[in-house]
Amino acid sequence: MLRSALKVLAKDDVDEALILCAREPVANLFVAARLMALQADPRRHGGEIWGWYEAGEMRSACWSGANLVPVSATEPAIEAFAHRARRNGRQCSSIVGPAGAVLGLWQYLQSSWGPARDIRANQPLMALAGPPLVAPDPAVRRSRPAELELLVPACVAMFTEEVGYSPVAADGGAVYRAQVNSLVTAGRSFVRIEDTGSGPQVVFKAELGSVIPEAVQVQGVWVAPRYRGRGLAAPAMAALVDIVQREVAPVVSLYVNGYNTRAVRAYERVGFQTVGTYATILF
Repeated sequence: MLRSALKVLAKDDVDEALILCAREPVANLFVAARLMALQADPRRHGGEIWGWYEAGEMRSACWSGANLVPVSATEPAIEAFAHRARRNGRQCSSIVGPAGAVLGLWQYLQSSWGPARDIRANQPLMALAGPPLVAPDPAVRRSRPAELELLVPACVAMFTEEVGYSPVAADGGAVYRAQVNSLVTAGRSFVRIEDTGSGPQVVFKAELGSVIPEAVQVQGVWVAPRYRGRGLAAPAMAALVDIVQREVAPVVSLYVNGYNTRAVRAYERVGFQTVGTYATILF
Protein backbone atom coordinates (compact mmCIF):
# COMPACT_ATOMS: atom_id res chain seq x y z
CA MET A 1 0.00 0.00 0.00
CA LEU A 2 1.21 3.52 -0.75
CA ARG A 3 2.14 5.75 2.16
CA SER A 4 -1.23 7.52 1.73
CA ALA A 5 -4.05 5.78 -0.08
CA LEU A 6 -7.83 5.45 -0.33
CA LYS A 7 -9.29 1.95 -0.36
CA VAL A 8 -12.82 0.62 -0.80
CA LEU A 9 -13.18 -1.60 2.24
CA ALA A 10 -14.13 -5.27 2.12
CA LYS A 11 -15.59 -7.45 4.86
CA ASP A 12 -12.11 -8.24 6.16
CA ASP A 13 -11.52 -4.52 6.80
CA VAL A 14 -14.64 -3.97 8.92
CA ASP A 15 -12.99 -4.67 12.28
CA GLU A 16 -10.37 -1.99 11.66
CA ALA A 17 -13.05 0.48 10.60
CA LEU A 18 -15.08 -0.29 13.75
CA ILE A 19 -12.02 0.43 15.89
CA LEU A 20 -11.79 3.82 14.17
CA CYS A 21 -15.49 4.51 14.83
CA ALA A 22 -15.10 3.50 18.49
CA ARG A 23 -12.76 6.42 19.14
CA GLU A 24 -15.85 8.68 19.02
CA PRO A 25 -18.78 6.27 19.31
CA VAL A 26 -21.55 8.87 19.48
CA ALA A 27 -20.25 10.93 16.56
CA ASN A 28 -19.68 7.82 14.43
CA LEU A 29 -22.73 5.81 15.46
CA PHE A 30 -24.41 5.85 12.05
CA VAL A 31 -21.40 4.39 10.27
CA ALA A 32 -20.65 1.88 13.05
CA ALA A 33 -24.20 0.53 12.79
CA ARG A 34 -23.84 0.07 9.02
CA LEU A 35 -20.49 -1.64 9.44
CA MET A 36 -21.99 -4.07 11.94
CA ALA A 37 -24.81 -4.82 9.51
CA LEU A 38 -22.23 -5.43 6.77
CA GLN A 39 -20.31 -7.74 9.09
CA ALA A 40 -23.46 -9.71 9.88
CA ASP A 41 -24.64 -9.97 6.26
CA PRO A 42 -22.48 -8.65 3.39
CA ARG A 43 -25.52 -8.72 1.08
CA ARG A 44 -27.17 -5.90 3.09
CA HIS A 45 -24.39 -3.37 2.72
CA GLY A 46 -26.44 -0.56 1.13
CA GLY A 47 -23.34 1.32 0.03
CA GLU A 48 -19.54 1.49 0.13
CA ILE A 49 -17.19 2.31 2.96
CA TRP A 50 -13.97 4.07 2.01
CA GLY A 51 -10.87 3.92 4.18
CA TRP A 52 -8.08 6.49 4.16
CA TYR A 53 -4.71 5.00 5.09
CA GLU A 54 -1.52 6.71 6.16
CA ALA A 55 1.61 4.60 6.61
CA GLY A 56 -0.54 1.49 6.34
CA GLU A 57 -2.97 2.48 9.11
CA MET A 58 -6.61 3.49 8.62
CA ARG A 59 -6.91 7.09 9.85
CA SER A 60 -10.25 8.12 8.35
CA ALA A 61 -13.29 6.55 6.70
CA CYS A 62 -16.41 7.57 4.81
CA TRP A 63 -19.73 5.82 4.25
CA SER A 64 -21.12 6.31 0.75
CA GLY A 65 -24.73 5.25 0.33
CA ALA A 66 -28.02 7.09 0.59
CA ASN A 67 -25.97 9.50 2.72
CA LEU A 68 -22.31 10.48 2.54
CA VAL A 69 -20.96 10.26 6.11
CA PRO A 70 -17.32 10.95 7.08
CA VAL A 71 -15.55 9.40 10.08
CA SER A 72 -12.55 11.05 11.77
CA ALA A 73 -11.78 12.72 8.45
CA THR A 74 -8.45 14.52 8.24
CA GLU A 75 -7.91 17.21 5.60
CA PRO A 76 -6.05 14.86 3.21
CA ALA A 77 -8.82 12.27 3.68
CA ILE A 78 -11.54 14.86 3.02
CA GLU A 79 -9.86 15.80 -0.26
CA ALA A 80 -9.50 12.13 -1.26
CA PHE A 81 -13.10 11.29 -0.34
CA ALA A 82 -14.37 14.32 -2.26
CA HIS A 83 -12.34 13.31 -5.32
CA ARG A 84 -13.86 9.81 -5.32
CA ALA A 85 -17.37 11.15 -4.66
CA ARG A 86 -17.04 13.64 -7.50
CA ARG A 87 -15.77 10.91 -9.83
CA ASN A 88 -18.65 8.58 -8.90
CA GLY A 89 -21.27 11.31 -9.30
CA ARG A 90 -23.77 12.26 -6.63
CA GLN A 91 -25.69 9.19 -5.49
CA CYS A 92 -26.72 10.42 -2.04
CA SER A 93 -29.52 12.66 -0.76
CA SER A 94 -27.33 14.32 1.88
CA ILE A 95 -23.87 14.73 3.37
CA VAL A 96 -24.15 14.41 7.13
CA GLY A 97 -21.83 13.99 10.10
CA PRO A 98 -19.28 15.96 12.12
CA ALA A 99 -19.55 19.56 10.96
CA GLY A 100 -15.90 20.22 10.11
CA ALA A 101 -15.64 17.21 7.81
CA VAL A 102 -19.06 17.71 6.20
CA LEU A 103 -18.42 21.36 5.40
CA GLY A 104 -14.94 20.48 4.20
CA LEU A 105 -16.36 17.89 1.80
CA TRP A 106 -18.88 20.43 0.57
CA GLN A 107 -16.15 22.94 -0.25
CA TYR A 108 -14.70 20.42 -2.68
CA LEU A 109 -18.03 19.12 -4.02
CA GLN A 110 -20.25 22.18 -4.33
CA SER A 111 -18.96 23.19 -7.77
CA SER A 112 -20.01 19.84 -9.26
CA TRP A 113 -22.81 18.74 -6.91
CA GLY A 114 -24.37 22.10 -6.12
CA PRO A 115 -26.46 23.94 -5.49
CA ALA A 116 -27.59 22.39 -2.22
CA ARG A 117 -31.27 22.53 -1.34
CA ASP A 118 -30.35 23.39 2.25
CA ILE A 119 -27.17 23.75 4.31
CA ARG A 120 -27.56 23.12 8.04
CA ALA A 121 -24.15 24.01 9.39
CA ASN A 122 -24.96 24.01 13.12
CA GLN A 123 -26.66 20.91 14.48
CA PRO A 124 -25.84 20.19 18.12
CA LEU A 125 -24.99 16.52 18.68
CA MET A 126 -26.47 15.63 22.06
CA ALA A 127 -26.19 12.56 24.28
CA LEU A 128 -27.50 11.26 27.59
CA ALA A 129 -25.72 8.47 29.48
CA GLY A 130 -27.48 8.80 32.83
CA PRO A 131 -31.13 8.63 33.87
CA PRO A 132 -33.49 11.31 32.53
CA LEU A 133 -33.97 14.40 34.70
CA VAL A 134 -37.75 14.57 34.24
CA ALA A 135 -40.41 11.97 34.98
CA PRO A 136 -41.10 9.69 31.99
CA ASP A 137 -44.48 9.86 30.29
CA PRO A 138 -46.05 6.46 31.09
CA ALA A 139 -48.12 6.57 27.90
CA VAL A 140 -45.03 6.40 25.64
CA ARG A 141 -44.29 2.87 24.44
CA ARG A 142 -43.13 0.91 21.42
CA SER A 143 -45.33 1.09 18.34
CA ARG A 144 -47.36 -1.95 17.33
CA PRO A 145 -47.76 -3.33 13.79
CA ALA A 146 -51.54 -2.90 14.03
CA GLU A 147 -50.98 0.87 14.43
CA LEU A 148 -49.23 1.35 11.09
CA GLU A 149 -52.20 3.18 9.54
CA LEU A 150 -51.96 5.78 12.33
CA LEU A 151 -48.18 5.94 12.38
CA VAL A 152 -47.34 6.34 8.69
CA PRO A 153 -49.19 9.69 8.27
CA ALA A 154 -47.39 11.03 11.36
CA CYS A 155 -44.03 9.92 9.93
CA VAL A 156 -44.86 11.52 6.57
CA ALA A 157 -45.84 14.77 8.31
CA MET A 158 -42.63 14.83 10.32
CA PHE A 159 -40.41 14.07 7.31
CA THR A 160 -42.12 16.70 5.16
CA GLU A 161 -41.83 19.33 7.88
CA GLU A 162 -38.18 18.55 8.59
CA VAL A 163 -36.78 17.87 5.12
CA GLY A 164 -39.05 20.02 2.97
CA TYR A 165 -40.68 17.45 0.69
CA SER A 166 -42.89 14.40 1.10
CA PRO A 167 -41.24 10.95 1.24
CA VAL A 168 -44.27 9.49 -0.52
CA ALA A 169 -43.01 8.96 -4.07
CA ALA A 170 -44.58 7.85 -7.33
CA ASP A 171 -45.06 4.34 -5.91
CA GLY A 172 -47.78 5.71 -3.63
CA GLY A 173 -45.57 5.50 -0.58
CA ALA A 174 -45.02 1.73 -0.58
CA VAL A 175 -41.26 1.95 -0.02
CA TYR A 176 -41.58 4.52 2.77
CA ARG A 177 -44.36 2.52 4.43
CA ALA A 178 -42.12 -0.56 4.34
CA GLN A 179 -39.31 1.43 6.00
CA VAL A 180 -41.64 2.56 8.80
CA ASN A 181 -42.94 -0.99 9.19
CA SER A 182 -39.40 -2.37 9.49
CA LEU A 183 -38.68 0.01 12.37
CA VAL A 184 -41.90 -1.02 14.09
CA THR A 185 -41.23 -4.74 13.74
CA ALA A 186 -37.65 -4.23 14.99
CA GLY A 187 -38.94 -2.51 18.14
CA ARG A 188 -37.29 0.76 17.14
CA SER A 189 -40.44 2.92 16.86
CA PHE A 190 -41.96 4.71 19.86
CA VAL A 191 -45.30 6.48 20.19
CA ARG A 192 -47.81 8.09 22.44
CA ILE A 193 -51.31 7.59 21.02
CA GLU A 194 -54.28 9.47 22.43
CA ASP A 195 -58.00 9.09 21.80
CA THR A 196 -59.18 12.50 20.65
CA GLY A 197 -62.89 11.69 20.65
CA SER A 198 -62.92 11.31 16.88
CA GLY A 199 -60.52 8.39 17.04
CA PRO A 200 -56.94 7.63 18.10
CA GLN A 201 -54.14 9.99 17.04
CA VAL A 202 -50.35 9.88 17.26
CA VAL A 203 -49.42 12.66 19.69
CA PHE A 204 -45.67 11.86 19.88
CA LYS A 205 -43.42 9.60 17.88
CA ALA A 206 -39.70 8.91 17.45
CA GLU A 207 -37.49 6.14 16.10
CA LEU A 208 -34.07 4.65 16.74
CA GLY A 209 -32.33 5.35 13.47
CA SER A 210 -29.02 3.65 14.31
CA VAL A 211 -28.27 1.12 17.04
CA ILE A 212 -25.02 -0.37 18.33
CA PRO A 213 -24.46 -2.11 21.68
CA GLU A 214 -22.95 1.03 23.21
CA ALA A 215 -25.44 3.66 22.03
CA VAL A 216 -28.41 4.56 19.85
CA GLN A 217 -29.18 7.57 17.68
CA VAL A 218 -32.77 8.82 17.85
CA GLN A 219 -34.39 10.25 14.73
CA GLY A 220 -37.80 11.51 13.65
CA VAL A 221 -38.83 13.12 16.95
CA TRP A 222 -42.24 14.71 16.38
CA VAL A 223 -45.13 16.13 18.38
CA ALA A 224 -48.46 16.64 16.59
CA PRO A 225 -48.90 20.38 15.89
CA ARG A 226 -52.07 20.80 17.97
CA TYR A 227 -50.24 19.36 21.01
CA ARG A 228 -47.17 21.57 20.83
CA GLY A 229 -46.47 24.05 23.59
CA ARG A 230 -47.97 21.79 26.27
CA GLY A 231 -44.69 20.42 27.62
CA LEU A 232 -45.21 16.93 26.18
CA ALA A 233 -41.85 16.51 24.44
CA ALA A 234 -39.56 16.30 27.48
CA PRO A 235 -41.55 13.63 29.39
CA ALA A 236 -42.03 11.68 26.15
CA MET A 237 -38.30 11.73 25.41
CA ALA A 238 -37.59 10.80 29.02
CA ALA A 239 -39.78 7.72 28.56
CA LEU A 240 -37.93 6.76 25.38
CA VAL A 241 -34.59 7.20 27.16
CA ASP A 242 -35.77 5.09 30.09
CA ILE A 243 -36.89 2.21 27.84
CA VAL A 244 -33.80 2.34 25.64
CA GLN A 245 -31.33 2.43 28.51
CA ARG A 246 -33.01 -0.54 30.18
CA GLU A 247 -33.45 -2.65 27.06
CA VAL A 248 -31.16 -1.54 24.23
CA ALA A 249 -28.04 0.54 25.01
CA PRO A 250 -26.71 2.77 27.82
CA VAL A 251 -26.28 5.98 25.78
CA VAL A 252 -29.03 7.78 23.87
CA SER A 253 -27.97 10.38 21.30
CA LEU A 254 -29.51 12.62 18.66
CA TYR A 255 -28.73 15.72 16.62
CA VAL A 256 -30.99 18.71 16.19
CA ASN A 257 -31.04 21.89 14.12
CA GLY A 258 -29.39 24.66 16.10
CA TYR A 259 -32.14 27.12 15.19
CA ASN A 260 -34.77 24.82 16.75
CA THR A 261 -34.29 26.30 20.20
CA ARG A 262 -37.54 24.85 21.54
CA ALA A 263 -36.36 21.31 20.78
CA VAL A 264 -32.86 21.96 22.15
CA ARG A 265 -34.32 23.26 25.43
CA ALA A 266 -36.64 20.24 25.69
CA TYR A 267 -33.73 17.84 25.26
CA GLU A 268 -31.69 19.77 27.82
CA ARG A 269 -34.54 19.45 30.31
CA VAL A 270 -34.40 15.69 29.85
CA GLY A 271 -30.67 15.76 30.57
CA PHE A 272 -29.12 15.65 27.11
CA GLN A 273 -25.81 17.49 26.82
CA THR A 274 -24.12 18.78 23.68
CA VAL A 275 -21.10 16.61 22.86
CA GLY A 276 -20.30 17.87 19.37
CA THR A 277 -21.65 19.59 16.28
CA TYR A 278 -23.05 17.97 13.16
CA ALA A 279 -23.81 19.53 9.79
CA THR A 280 -26.09 18.37 6.99
CA ILE A 281 -26.06 19.28 3.30
CA LEU A 282 -29.42 18.41 1.74
CA PHE A 283 -29.93 17.85 -2.00
